Amino acid sequence: MSERSDRPEDTTERPRDTADHAGPADTAGSSAAVAPSAGTGEFAAADGAEVASSSGVGEHVVAAASSQAADITAERIAAAARVEQAAAQGQRSSESTVRIGLVLPDVMGTYGDGGNAVVLRQRLRMRGYDAEIVEISLSEPVPDSLDIYTLGGAEDSAQRLATRHLQRYPGLQTAAGRGVPVLAICAAIQVLGHWYETSSGERVDGVGLIDVTTSPQAERAIGEVVTNPILAGLSQPLTGFENHRGGTKLGGAATGLARVTRGVGNGVGDGLEGVVQGSVIGTYMHGPALARNPELADYLLAKALGVDSLPPLDLPEVEQLRRERLRA
Repeated sequence: MSERSDRPEDTTERPRDTADHAGPADTAGSSAAVAPSAGTGEFAAADGAEVASSSGVGEHVVAAASSQAADITAERIAAAARVEQAAAQGQRSSESTVRIGLVLPDVMGTYGDGGNAVVLRQRLRMRGYDAEIVEISLSEPVPDSLDIYTLGGAEDSAQRLATRHLQRYPGLQTAAGRGVPVLAICAAIQVLGHWYETSSGERVDGVGLIDVTTSPQAERAIGEVVTNPILAGLSQPLTGFENHRGGTKLGGAATGLARVTRGVGNGVGDGLEGVVQGSVIGTYMHGPALARNPELADYLLAKALGVDSLPPLDLPEVEQLRRERLRA
């Protein structure tokens, strides 16, 4: 063992004559670092001035520290003002986190439908919003406090589990009643409807959030689907991959999302695809649907943020995917 390790280390901080031993560059760096960490606004400016003055540094350092602190304060005041203004207008601010619900991915996640939540999060972040995905599994209640909800497809047994869970924990229905947007893919349409019949012919009561009923059809619909939107606010064709046997009939309170130009759609002979009722949008299109239809993604996000529309994103690869799928 060395002599140094046998002796207790002297950790006493000795005073230093900064005027004699500290150069202007060193002291200026110290002052600039201390000022913002000591606080914001007037407190930071005062701390910066005191450190600079005791170090013998000129007035320009004091001014720099004060200016930096003032900039920090001004930015925080401006951010707070934006939050208050957005709240007053019923909008979300880019300073608040947008929470995207991925509902029951453990039982409703066929064909990569969970990717819709990822698309929403990414398109928000590209516009400067903080966004997070909140996964809700069968082991927990569905909260009513999220900003947007997404549900995917499922097979018969998983569909039953999802139906019972949403009936027991109606957080999604409560949120939708307040106008929070909901995206329902394939089997999720059936779960949110009045009832659906299984492949064996058994009728299962749904959640009753949307005015639809679903029964098995003679042939399964499998393949690419292309539609022209009916929903106001959408102008570009919608495309996706459908794989379902259920035929969904719309009641008087619901309208179609689009009209089919290629494929089957809802499968009951009315030429419609999907459903729109209140803040709920349902479609049989997988893909994920929002990856293939960015206009629909931004429509949902605008509703979640409380704005009329969002500026477009320049993403050539997304448009290339759309063109390829429309030609498929």
